[in-house]
Amino acid sequence: MSIKRSSIHGQWSSRWAFILAATGSAVGLGNIWRFPYLVGENGGGAFVLVYLLCVVLVGIPIMMAEIMLGRRGRQSPINTMTSLAEEEGLSPYWKLLGWMGVLAGFIILSYYSVIAGWTLAYIFRTGAGVFVDADAALSKSIFTELISDPEKLLAWHTCFTLMTVIVVSRGVKNGLEQAVKFLMPALFILLLVMVGYAMSTEKFMDGLAYLFVPDLERLAEKNFFSDIFLPALGQAFFSLSIGMGAIMIYGSYLSHKSSISFNCFAIAIADTTVAILAGIAIFPIVFTYGLEPAGGPGLIFISLPIAFGQMPFGTFFGCLFFILLLFAAWTSGISLLEPAVTWLVENKNISRVKASALAGVVTWVLGLVTVLSFNHWAFSFTFAGAVKENGFFDIFDILTSNIMLPLGGLLVAIFAAWMMSRTSTVEELGLGDGAAYRAWRFAVRYIAPFGVIVIFLNAIGLFKLLGFTE
Repeated sequence: MSIKRSSIHGQWSSRWAFILAATGSAVGLGNIWRFPYLVGENGGGAFVLVYLLCVVLVGIPIMMAEIMLGRRGRQSPINTMTSLAEEEGLSPYWKLLGWMGVLAGFIILSYYSVIAGWTLAYIFRTGAGVFVDADAALSKSIFTELISDPEKLLAWHTCFTLMTVIVVSRGVKNGLEQAVKFLMPALFILLLVMVGYAMSTEKFMDGLAYLFVPDLERLAEKNFFSDIFLPALGQAFFSLSIGMGAIMIYGSYLSHKSSISFNCFAIAIADTTVAILAGIAIFPIVFTYGLEPAGGPGLIFISLPIAFGQMPFGTFFGCLFFILLLFAAWTSGISLLEPAVTWLVENKNISRVKASALAGVVTWVLGLVTVLSFNHWAFSFTFAGAVKENGFFDIFDILTSNIMLPLGGLLVAIFAAWMMSRTSTVEELGLGDGAAYRAWRFAVRYIAPFGVIVIFLNAIGLFKLLGFTE
């Protein structure tokens, strides 16, 4: 029987508060542009099917494991892993898993805040009408001017960091919960408004076809392993916010009466729904205005503003779109800062307000490296056969996305399924010892680790070196 712990930081008032918070952590800037682009470019409905299978077999089992660890430990990820390792009679070095998650979240937030700052800037630029009748050259010059100016990037980075710190400093119920109760419904409403507008465009059906109808000719030209399976597996893992301590700390605020399995499926459904709605909203606009449906910042910050500048009520819908992006970034940002703040409160005996301010300042300072990576400190290098042009920003992204997060997810699966006793996991998951529990245990023991190892090997370029991918 485990030691019954309670979190000193508080508890979610309901399962829906937790689902909104965890979905907010999972839904980020990448959901809005990356998932729809991957769907369209990698087989439409065929990609969606593979993605959903990867979510069920890899994403959800590891998410259940991470939430289970968080709820059982009821502390920051570092102290949770320390306590659980001691409880199970394991090496104290398992606390390094907690440290890695907190550090990964910290590094991600430092550069995520800079990118979110672009979104803030574009709300005001779009509202001011700077994109009205803009052509591709003007739109590109506006974006280039923004990222080339470290003072402007610093100002917007500072604003977003302050927004994040203010929410986290207010605590679980008055800060995190109140924020997600407003931001997540608002995000869904804004998405539905954007979808409503997309339905009025000339190329709405073309956008749906791009997203959901398999292009048989394109599929015939693709390598299933490299062009469909690997992107789907990678998106399934990263879109659920696994391996960075955020889901673990949110799980520590979850009531023992709440079903972990139900919550995880609800989060996965909500996360996927947001991504699909984003595609339905974006691609009809892209095709109607003859834009290139390329993924990444080019689509969001260069191509779409051209469309907003041409369409009826484009200033209004452009502002809505960038507010939507801001809300997605904000909910992710607060989840990335929370693990570090809880550790400071627990270990340094300081108030949450002071801990939030301290963590925010450190994140802000580290973010200066990213600010300068787009201008004065920019340099190029090659990683896994791809040229990276933004120096330390790309190094941070590679370190976290390609190494720390997959390794964190793998270690979570190993600890939960191989290190913890069967009695402990049965007790905490609340599934009993029947078929549902055995299915989770098999998935998190064998299928999920295999999937994460595949992601890791692909991320470091080993498959390309061996000739499995182009």
